[in-house]
Amino acid sequence: MARTKEFDPDAALQAALELFWQRGYEATSMADLVERLGIARASIYATFGSKHELYLRALERYCEQSDSARLLDLSQSGPALPAVRAMIRQYAAADGQERLVGCFVTNTAVELAPHDPAASRRVEASLDRLETLLTAALVRAAAQGELPAGREPRALARMLVVLLQGIRVVGKTADGGVRARDAAEQALALLD
Repeated sequence: MARTKEFDPDAALQAALELFWQRGYEATSMADLVERLGIARASIYATFGSKHELYLRALERYCEQSDSARLLDLSQSGPALPAVRAMIRQYAAADGQERLVGCFVTNTAVELAPHDPAASRRVEASLDRLETLLTAALVRAAAQGELPAGREPRALARMLVVLLQGIRVVGKTADGGVRARDAAEQALALLD
């Protein structure tokens, strides 16, 4: 008879997500995971597979959470441009621990994507979803007369995706907050 799990796999996955997000893949050992999750190494392997598989599942969970929040923010009725502006300013305004930890997707892009095809696919999928959400919001903004004539929503969305990811990388440096805010304001001027 199979034993019943004595832990909540969902809570364990969330704890792993937070640890990987904070430390990264390479700096997180199995011993760290055992300690943070409060479960035995064998239970981690039996439930999630390898450390790499657990990382990818944590990344997927992060993407699901952030994608649903972005969708909610960018798809509300009414003017679309204020939501786009708010997102850009939110990225640029990150401070303290939020600024230092950054974005789990961006962290994965920097740490793993160059040599890990599975991680790279997930990063690409996340960036594609963000681009799609921004494009849809900017198409709505153009249709509602919020964008100046001649602005191409998809090209603007791509530029904003690159900017937002760059903000997360540069934001980890000592002067990153100032650079991020200045860059965000320049990007916002393109929407006027």
